[in-house]
Amino acid sequence: MSSPKISSPVCFYAGENYSVTEGIGYLLLQLMTSMRREVDGRMGELGLTDAQWKPLLMLKHGKADTAFELAREMSIDAGAMTRMLDRLMAKGLIERVRSKTDRRVVHLRLTPEGEVATAQVPYVLAEVNNEYLCGFSKSEWSQLKELLQRMLLNGQRLQTDKEEGQNEPQRFEPLLPAVPRT
Repeated sequence: MSSPKISSPVCFYAGENYSVTEGIGYLLLQLMTSMRREVDGRMGELGLTDAQWKPLLMLKHGKADTAFELAREMSIDAGAMTRMLDRLMAKGLIERVRSKTDRRVVHLRLTPEGEVATAQVPYVLAEVNNEYLCGFSKSEWSQLKELLQRMLLNGQRLQTDKEEGQNEPQRFEPLLPAVPRT
């Protein structure tokens, strides 16, 4: 996918007639909540919770291999992650392995049972995504992904601008009704 041209913000919404239930953020949140419920139900059939299958998948794909890295990647408290890892260890899905080069570091590794459980996760996720895309054409699916990726890039750019203290994000003046002058 080519990098989209960054342009000035547009004004699809106006404060005087803004309906929260028609906002993109609201709709995306509702969609994610609905999908999460569906995924949770199906992962429950595999004996996994939402909080459990995510770190397993991250370990499988090499996104992290320590409790600290997992907590950072998942944006959760390190203490909460440690407790979750204790539960995964009690289930026999992961093991802790002390680093050979730095005794302070403890690496995490999927057990054979963890590999089996984690191997099922992508199939559940694909199935749920496909069911939510029922009635979409392949071209609509591609377009939806591209549009969402563009919104994510816009959001990342806004965050980067804020963090760097550069280029304050462009703000719109509220579109208030004109007050007649006398």
